[in-house]
Amino acid sequence: MSESFLPYGRHWVDEDDIAAVAACLRGDWLTTGPAVEAFEAAFAEVVGARYAVVVSNGTVALHLAALAAQVGANDIGLAPTMSFLASANGMRYTGAEIAFADADPDTGLVTPDTFQAAIKRAAGPVKMAVVVHLNGNPVDMPEIARIASEHDIVLVEDACHALGSTYRNETGAAVKVGSCQHSAMTVFSLHPVKTITMGEGGVIATNNPVLHERLKLLRSHGMVRGAEKIVNRDLAFARSGDANPWYYEMQELGFNFRAPDFACVLAHSQLKKLSMFAERRTQLKEIYDRHFGDVGELVKPLRIETSAEPVLHLYPLLIDFTALGKERARVMADLRELGIGTQVHYIPIHRQPYYVEHSGAVDLPGADSYYAKALSIPYYPLMTDQDAERVVRALRSVLGINS
Repeated sequence: MSESFLPYGRHWVDEDDIAAVAACLRGDWLTTGPAVEAFEAAFAEVVGARYAVVVSNGTVALHLAALAAQVGANDIGLAPTMSFLASANGMRYTGAEIAFADADPDTGLVTPDTFQAAIKRAAGPVKMAVVVHLNGNPVDMPEIARIASEHDIVLVEDACHALGSTYRNETGAAVKVGSCQHSAMTVFSLHPVKTITMGEGGVIATNNPVLHERLKLLRSHGMVRGAEKIVNRDLAFARSGDANPWYYEMQELGFNFRAPDFACVLAHSQLKKLSMFAERRTQLKEIYDRHFGDVGELVKPLRIETSAEPVLHLYPLLIDFTALGKERARVMADLRELGIGTQVHYIPIHRQPYYVEHSGAVDLPGADSYYAKALSIPYYPLMTDQDAERVVRALRSVLGINS
């Protein structure tokens, strides 16, 4: 009997998740119902933020964060090049020009130095900056926040990989990613391969009540209800002075970025298992670290700063394919034949034809170096220890590394 295929990532949905969704589907609300606010409250509590706003996906969350920060066509947004397209596109959708920040070649992360360099390289003042906790590994938030404050930049954390991760603040105390201690907003993705899932989905966390209200407003067509918020009082109220119960008005151009109740019910159920998912990911990381931590410079695990305690979304290896005399595509194909799925995260955004044509070419060697070596291997809580050992054996065989 052949062994099952191990993808690079996979969701874990239990019978209790299915039962919760089924109950919602049998209920009165499929969308814009009580499950939305219940999940938002639970999520905010878990990440340590004052507010959370759920939306239809992580890309929408990044777009909405830029809209809430009032980023527009005359503004410049700073984005990490070593990330998925959405980290830049969210600001670009508003018309902003994008300045890209380079990455540390061993982590793929924006550093204080690359952040500062991107600000200097930008064609003008930067209004908003996104920094990504790539793979779930936190960036140096205290120092980057200090630099952003000096330049009056709205700082947004892209934590689409980092639910459950923590880092240390200036005093050495642990800080939850999402608590927004060093940022205006933190954005999460709940895609199926992320730490928890709602099918598709995103969340924006913030401690700022003004941003919270704008996020909710823009999520649903810029539409408001309630007598205290109404502008056109002639339409809103009857002659008796009573408010017309059907009345709403659009005070700003918004979008339909809402998430349905049954998806929020799934995410709420998944959120209750976050600690279990995080513990299992840590156990798998320890297995891989043990096998690849002493291989040498040709194959290296991701470097984690001692001040961080990440819940990794991905487990990338940095492989010197050139020195090994291997082509990455061939290695991936050979591993696939052995039932091992892999992926590359990510192609640097500044290399994408759209941004080259729109913004011009820029040399970002750290990101290019990381990209040339990165290979994400199977890493998800449903894997057994034996699955992880199988991945190790297959990689050693394909790469020609002695045990």
